[in-house]
Amino acid sequence: MSHKESSVVSLTILSKEYKIACDIDEQELLLESAKQLDEKMRKIRNAGKINGDDRIAVMVALNMAHELQLLQHENEKLNQNLNECLSNMRHKIENVLENE
Repeated sequence: MSHKESSVVSLTILSKEYKIACDIDEQELLLESAKQLDEKMRKIRNAGKINGDDRIAVMVALNMAHELQLLQHENEKLNQNLNECLSNMRHKIENVLENE
């Protein structure tokens, strides 16, 4: 069983520092995620329609969850289309091989 090395990563979101344990090979992705979260939270805060960091965080989480759902649905449709294309191609190949 392999053991991944981890370390503590310092993140800053809305001027607050968070220390997160993370596998070394995932640190860059975690930092990018924190940067994206910070940008989205700042955008909502600066719009001035929602007050409170907790409410801003919930709105960003809801928006990101919705985006994830849309991407997962799109991915499912793409996988279904790919499977249909592969099935059609397999049938065509089988027909060609049978007729030789």
